[in-house]
Amino acid sequence: MGFFGRGKGGGLMNVIRCDQEEYLVWKWRPLDQELNSTTRENSIRYGSSLRVKDGEVAVFVYKQKDGPCQDFIVGPYDDTIKTANFPVLSSIVGLAFGGESPFQAEIYFINLAGVVQVKFGIPYFDVADPRFLDFTVPVSAAGSITFNISDYKAFIKAHRLIDFNLETFKTQIADAVKRRVKGAISNAPSDFGFPVVQIERKIDEISDRIQEKLKVDFEDFAINLKRFDLSRMEADKESEGWQELRKITAGVQSDTILAQSQVNIKNIKDMQAINAENMQESLRIQREEAQRAQRLQSESTYIGAHALDQQAAVLQTAAQNLGSMSSMGDGGGGMNPAGMMTGMMMGGAMGSQMAGMMNQMGNAMNGQFANQMNTPPPPPGVQYMLSVNGQQAGPFNMQQLQQLVQQGQLTPQTYVWKQGMQNWELAGNVAELAPLFMPATPPPPPGMPPMPPAQ
Repeated sequence: MGFFGRGKGGGLMNVIRCDQEEYLVWKWRPLDQELNSTTRENSIRYGSSLRVKDGEVAVFVYKQKDGPCQDFIVGPYDDTIKTANFPVLSSIVGLAFGGESPFQAEIYFINLAGVVQVKFGIPYFDVADPRFLDFTVPVSAAGSITFNISDYKAFIKAHRLIDFNLETFKTQIADAVKRRVKGAISNAPSDFGFPVVQIERKIDEISDRIQEKLKVDFEDFAINLKRFDLSRMEADKESEGWQELRKITAGVQSDTILAQSQVNIKNIKDMQAINAENMQESLRIQREEAQRAQRLQSESTYIGAHALDQQAAVLQTAAQNLGSMSSMGDGGGGMNPAGMMTGMMMGGAMGSQMAGMMNQMGNAMNGQFANQMNTPPPPPGVQYMLSVNGQQAGPFNMQQLQQLVQQGQLTPQTYVWKQGMQNWELAGNVAELAPLFMPATPPPPPGMPPMPPAQ
């Protein structure tokens, strides 16, 4: 420090400023004055020059009977000390001093722009696994914190400026940080639900949780936490606890994978059995439907002959009844001529009717048989046998095979056989069945341009 002139009452005029490069709180004192050595270091000449840089605040502390009073000068400021700029000073510097006598005040510079970084390291401490609480693993951590002063008035109330020491303050901050870090890491496996052997993978989640809690803690120190970095967190993989826990965890994981694999295999087998049963049922229904359709076709073909038999039986019964009419009216059981004539007339009519019916039915049947004889027989259908889960199914014609393909029960990997084939063959390798597996509309060849619009 220095001076730039003398006051009217004698003595040196001070230049009050802070030239420290790194500081949080710094107490100004005149040149060659040790801290708390004499009261001269607190004797400030009225009219001295005060220089406060941007990002700083100068705090003047006056000791009074009713407690200390403070004036705050926020930078940038470069002027002489005047009562016009110091409200508290104007009330304690009386006219008796003529405005020139020294006044007692402690002057502190507080750095508002700078940030302070504190590094921390925590040696190995035990962390328990949430699944096996009897097993603990040593874990260590390291990192840094960065903070500054945002509310200088709150900071002054929370700390004694006269004996403020930055290194001591850093130690207090580091102790609080270590306590929070150890607590967060110890509870992380249980809070996040992961094995302690995987703790290194959760460094980002744990760091975020620690920062949230430290922001609240730093309010007690009246400082602002700007950044928290948990740069390293690792388990001691050479420790006995880690080795034992890793072995148990690997065994549990292996058993879990094996059990899951067995469940998956059982599910696959069950699905195969269900599909085979469904296919057998579908094939049975198709066979029954085919047999029923064949019976209906046969019945429709021979229904005319059946109707002829029925009508012949009816006419035969009627003839027998008419024959008995020859004895009607003869109580003695002899021949009745009138009844005989009546029976002959009715018998002739019945005979004529029967002859007409026979001729009509015969013509119809002859026409039907003629049509059947003139219609060429249908070509023999292709019949294939299928192999389903080691069992034979079929035979099936092409229409039925097409339905099985649509139902997903016949695939190119299904074995098939028909008359003339020496061995069973995959359906996809049979040229006759290949069209069944082709898509309805073939995809366009690569590079084919879009179709032109319709004219």
